[in-house]
Amino acid sequence: MSESLLPAFSLSGKVALVTGAGRGLGQGIALSLARAGADVAVADLNLIDAEETVAQVRALGRRSLALTVDVARQDSVQAMVARIVENFGRLDVAINNAGVIGIHKVGELTVEEWDRVLNVNARGVFLCCQAELEPMRAQRWGRIVNVASIAGKVGFPDLSHYCASKFAVVGFSNALAKEVAREGITVNALCPGIVGTGMWRGEQGLASRWRQAGESEAQSWERHQASLLPQGEAQTAEDMGQLAVYLACAPHVTGQAIAVDGGFSL
Repeated sequence: MSESLLPAFSLSGKVALVTGAGRGLGQGIALSLARAGADVAVADLNLIDAEETVAQVRALGRRSLALTVDVARQDSVQAMVARIVENFGRLDVAINNAGVIGIHKVGELTVEEWDRVLNVNARGVFLCCQAELEPMRAQRWGRIVNVASIAGKVGFPDLSHYCASKFAVVGFSNALAKEVAREGITVNALCPGIVGTGMWRGEQGLASRWRQAGESEAQSWERHQASLLPQGEAQTAEDMGQLAVYLACAPHVTGQAIAVDGGFSL
């Protein structure tokens, strides 16, 4: 990108919120927003993780605040937004990233596990958007990015409840975008592809779950990148951050579900 284009992607003077920002995708997005000039409120269920991201945001010269939030609880979400407005005076950009996953075949799936995933991934996005809209409507300006998944566009075996929650995020985001389109607020869904965070890597990740006979977790991870992605390599948290910055700056992109997935969902 040439230097002449950089000012168009500046978030200087803006206040951003990222939920689930203690690590992984959320942390990468929070740091990308900070590099673009935004002050960043970092919300996570784990305050220690949130404080680690805050330290990195402050090292970039931006103001930051660590917040504990349970996105499935309305009172917790409302308190989070109130703290941000109290500390920063406004809320301009909200990245609703907090999410959970479980790996179960439908026959193994309990009602409790279904509710756990849907409550965080779908209900949580609804509650966050509802609370975030209040300060954005007051200032007639806002950018909301709800983190969905390529599993919100394409179904995957063993992930029916996760897919249901992410399809819900895509549909909700499109509907809300139309609802607030005349209020200076845009709403989009960001759909990450295959990223080497906890969903895919480790003993409980998909690469481990979907190993072939005699295959190590690392070999499974490499095979899935090669077989699922036209580009042949996984995406990164920084890739998601780049799109989040763009959507936070773009005035006329709204109601979209944009995948960053190396061509998987073409």
